[in-house]
Amino acid sequence: MSDVRTPAQIEADIIRRREQLAETLDEIGVRMHPQTIIGDAKARVASTVDETAGRAFAAVNRVVTDLKDGLRHEDGAPRLERVVPVAMLAVGLVGLLAVSVRRRRG
Repeated sequence: MSDVRTPAQIEADIIRRREQLAETLDEIGVRMHPQTIIGDAKARVASTVDETAGRAFAAVNRVVTDLKDGLRHEDGAPRLERVVPVAMLAVGLVGLLAVSVRRRRG
């Protein structure tokens, strides 16, 4: 059994293949366009920044949670032997910052 095609079928195949080739060339043109390349690079950078920020947020959240847990007893009451020194340190740092700002302005 031979696969004989009519001239109309051959012509239809040629037209279809030309259209596929044109679509492929258009797609290559879009992918290779400088704006597309820049946009793809920006998207990759943004994704990397988002992932890094997410990891940093999780790490900071873990540290804060651990710190909070260290400042409270299991029943939730504050551990004054730890809270008071932390509060004094915070007040001291704010005081140093205020003195530093006044000296710069003065």
